Amino acid sequence: MTFSLTAGLVFLISGTSINAQSSKTANSIRTEATRKNFGEEGRPLPLAASWTCGHFQQDRSAGWRPENQMRLIEKGHHLLPWFSHPSTKDEVPDDPNNFWIRYYKAPIDRARELKLPLTFIASQWESALSRQPYVDLPADKNPNVVTTEGRIETKVSPFGPVGPWKELGATFTDNPWMKAIQSWYPDPPLVIFLSNNEHHKLRWKDVETSKRYIEQHGEGRDDDFKRKAVADGWVERYRALQSGIREGLTSDSWKKNALFVGYGVGDLAHLGRWGGWKAYSLCSPGRIDPGAFMWDGGSPSYYTHDWNSSRDDTAWSPQLEFMNNLSVLNETHRINPNYFFEFSVWDGYHTDKERQKKYPSTRSVYRKEGQTYDPERYGGFVQFGMWLMRPRAVRDFRGWIEPWDDMVDKDGNITWEGGGPYFLAIAKAVDRVHVNPVLCNWWRRGKLVPNRAHRHPYQTAIPDEWKDVDRWYLLDCDANSSEYPWKLQEPVHVFSLALVQGEKPNRRWLLYAHSPRGDRKQARVTIPDYKEIAVSTSTGGNFYEVTEDKDGITPVVSD
Repeated sequence: MTFSLTAGLVFLISGTSINAQSSKTANSIRTEATRKNFGEEGRPLPLAASWTCGHFQQDRSAGWRPENQMRLIEKGHHLLPWFSHPSTKDEVPDDPNNFWIRYYKAPIDRARELKLPLTFIASQWESALSRQPYVDLPADKNPNVVTTEGRIETKVSPFGPVGPWKELGATFTDNPWMKAIQSWYPDPPLVIFLSNNEHHKLRWKDVETSKRYIEQHGEGRDDDFKRKAVADGWVERYRALQSGIREGLTSDSWKKNALFVGYGVGDLAHLGRWGGWKAYSLCSPGRIDPGAFMWDGGSPSYYTHDWNSSRDDTAWSPQLEFMNNLSVLNETHRINPNYFFEFSVWDGYHTDKERQKKYPSTRSVYRKEGQTYDPERYGGFVQFGMWLMRPRAVRDFRGWIEPWDDMVDKDGNITWEGGGPYFLAIAKAVDRVHVNPVLCNWWRRGKLVPNRAHRHPYQTAIPDEWKDVDRWYLLDCDANSSEYPWKLQEPVHVFSLALVQGEKPNRRWLLYAHSPRGDRKQARVTIPDYKEIAVSTSTGGNFYEVTEDKDGITPVVSD
């Protein structure tokens, strides 16, 4: 499917009739967005979303705006609607032609008519604590780092006063715009407040530069103590900030149905990859990650980064890294069964000429090798992460002003590749789970199969309590190396995993396989505790049902 936007196209949303297709899709979105993680009906089905809000006033980013999201929902796409978090200071204008009125009003009205959930995307809420008036407060009242020399640094501290965090939180909702939006739609079934969560913070390795830490704990504590102290401090402060956001709301329904989700929360993909991984972790004995205590949900990054050597076709890949995150998520769900897990995905594309000199766009790197990183390959890559993690949502990342369609110069040359087709690849992967009854059943009730014939290749400095935790789900395949453990740059030609239902001798499996570098006619994949089977694989991914009693392999036709 393709969907084209043209400059000046006006979407008429509010007041249109609710047709059968949009009503059915909206009902499914609402039901799955509010379903319990582990209810009697099985797991909730996924939804598609993005970080890019289209809130810059250029036509080229219009495809990401809420008005187009509503159009896509009416076409049958299962999206979790998202908006840029509104201004905390501006008044709501009376002019119906004002850009911001057009950005919010009609889509919010349409969301109300369809009873859809909402998401509001912010940068990093706490960054305001490192600006005036907070950064100018006396040291004893300042939420930022105070060094042992008494200097104020513009990064927040887990040991500073808690009050400013809650006070700041209230400003994000106790303001004219958010009050207006609540009046337009007073009873959404779910409201997600999503933070980019990347503001500068005191790192645990640097705690002895903090005057407050030294006053509270002294010098010479071990690393586990430092990580736990920092994590405990963040839990208290981020929950205070979120409490302020909730209390600033005027609608009881909004207060009741609000969730707070942070980018990068619960991300331990680097677990064991090299000896220094703990420097970027807040793990401590008995707690692999504090995210479940700090947030209602997390959105770790499933990225083929431009700035490091990870790819979608090697052992250093998001597919294998996220097997670590699955272990973290399982632990998180034991602590908080209602935790809202989504993940963010990016193909490493950008057009920044200066950045290209140091960090070439992933697409350009692949093209130099004679490969492509097109929407089909992106979709196959995304689906592996989906069926590994089974998230509540998959959130595509693009630059804030990235166009939906390709931009071309006067000679017809593409100057900026549109992100729309890549987002629609995610939407298609999500829709597939909703509309195909076989895949829907497997998503809800399948149990992921670990491959205990091997260990995860990332094994450096694993905590004792995690040494026997399942972290390896990639199935053996004759297309891949049989020499374990793999080095980071080891090519992986076929990524495959399996879900199982039933007991011997009547088990059934769902097999998913994708081959990033190109289609393969016969790949021999071993299902643990069963046997080797031969399947065809493609860049976009293939599904098969395997039955033990009939010894059968049936392709799942998903489109």
